[in-house]
Amino acid sequence: MFIGQYEHHLEEKGRLSIPKKFRSQLSDGAVISQGLDGCLFLYPKASWELLIQKLSRLPLTSTDARGFTRSLSYGAAEVEIDGQGRILLPEYLRKFAGIHSDCVFAGAVERIELWDKSKFEKYTAQINSRAEEIAEKLSESGI
Repeated sequence: MFIGQYEHHLEEKGRLSIPKKFRSQLSDGAVISQGLDGCLFLYPKASWELLIQKLSRLPLTSTDARGFTRSLSYGAAEVEIDGQGRILLPEYLRKFAGIHSDCVFAGAVERIELWDKSKFEKYTAQINSRAEEIAEKLSESGI
């Protein structure tokens, strides 16, 4: 389970240090992909494989299913964690998420979200301002 948030700085060469609290859960490999809301998703390899299995069961005839599967898979890359706990963040993913320097790793239970720091602050402020409304809507789902 991934929880919490950690601020980091993107190195000039595009390397990014993974928070120590998250590293052990990524030791068997990781996949980073375009996410939703302008962030990146970082999955342990096993979780990524489960997601891909679910996506492969979606109907090929569904435009939305094809589009979502394409968005995740076209924008994905396997990443290796080096001896210093860093990954190389591909340039196309940096551009997608607008990550130029300061960023936030945010634990999102089964995945890590990687955000440009200023985008993250705006997004969380927006969500926090609607927390009660969102909670009420989700209560209908049994949460």
